[in-house]
Amino acid sequence: MTIIACTIDAIEPLTPTVNRVLLTPTTPISYQSGQYLQLCLTAEDKRPFSIASHAGSKQIELHIGASVADNFSSQALAHLQQLFAAKQPVLAEIGLGEAQLRTDSDRPLILLAGGTGFSYIYSIAQTLAKQQVNRPVFAYWGLRDQDALYHHPQMQQWASSNEHFTFIPVIQNPTTNWQGRTGLVHQAVLDDFASLAGYDIYIAGPFAMAGVVRDAFVEHGAERENMFCDAFAYI
Repeated sequence: MTIIACTIDAIEPLTPTVNRVLLTPTTPISYQSGQYLQLCLTAEDKRPFSIASHAGSKQIELHIGASVADNFSSQALAHLQQLFAAKQPVLAEIGLGEAQLRTDSDRPLILLAGGTGFSYIYSIAQTLAKQQVNRPVFAYWGLRDQDALYHHPQMQQWASSNEHFTFIPVIQNPTTNWQGRTGLVHQAVLDDFASLAGYDIYIAGPFAMAGVVRDAFVEHGAERENMFCDAFAYI
C-alpha cells in the first residue's frame, strides 16, 4: 500500500470527545465507502481510522476520539494537531479493509455502529443516499449518551427524504427527555427483526462489541458470508 501525504484542512470538535478531521491527499487516490486508512505517526506506528466521507469525495473526513481514556485515538489526534499547527502534511495509507459496501447486491441492508464506528456507516449511508437506492436500509447507531449524537440532523434528513432509509439511534444512558430507543444497539436490531436471514449487514465498533454482535446475529439467522466487519479478521 502506497503512503500518501495529506494536507490537514481542519480539526474541529463534533462533541467534547470527538473531533472531525478533514484531509486532502496531495496525490489523487481512490477508495470505497466502508474502507479505512492508517495514519502514520511514525514508520512503525500506524493507526487505523474509518473513512467517514463517501467514495469519490476529494476530501477525506475522519471522526477521532479525544478522550484521555483512549490513548490510541487521543495520541493520533495530538499528532495531527501538532502537524496542523506547523502546517505540515500527515502521511497515510488509504483504501484499506475488506468490509466496503457491496454495490452489486440487491439485498436489504442493516448498518450497525457503536461510538465513533459511526464514521464507517456514515460513509456507506452517504453513498447509498447519492445512489438513491430503493432497497431498504436500516442504520442503527449505539451510544452511551445522547449528547454524543453528532451528525444526527444529516441522518434524520436522509431518513425523512427517503422512504427506504430508517435511522435508529440507541442510547445506553438516556436522560429523562430522551424519547428514542435505549439499551444495547445490537439488541435493538434483534428486537426489530424476527430473522436476519436475507440481509447484508455492515458492522463497526470496538472489537469486543463486534464479536458479541457477530455471534448473536448468526444465532438470529444472519448468514456469516453476508456480514461485513474488518474487526472479524482479528477476533
